[in-house]
Amino acid sequence: MDYDIKRRGAGSAVWKGDFQSMRAVNIKLSLAENVKQFVNIASRYPYDIDLRVGRHVVDGKSILGIFSLDLSKPITLEVYEDKCDDLLEEIKPFVIG
Repeated sequence: MDYDIKRRGAGSAVWKGDFQSMRAVNIKLSLAENVKQFVNIASRYPYDIDLRVGRHVVDGKSILGIFSLDLSKPITLEVYEDKCDDLLEEIKPFVIG
């Protein structure tokens, strides 16, 4: 499932109405090797990437952050960029649903 959400750009004033788009997909990183591969892919892109499981959110380029998540559950990948199809294509092996 892929959907777009608008979020306020980091550091922007509320009155400016400066919104940044976010793309989100659900992924599964069940093995340590999957986490390593994912971080290697994500680190090649300039996009801000977060991974979310429930209320816990970590930097999608941080291997330690990812290992702090409950990897037995689906992970929501949030990319703060409209034009991130190149990244989404490369992480297709991890996408679920």
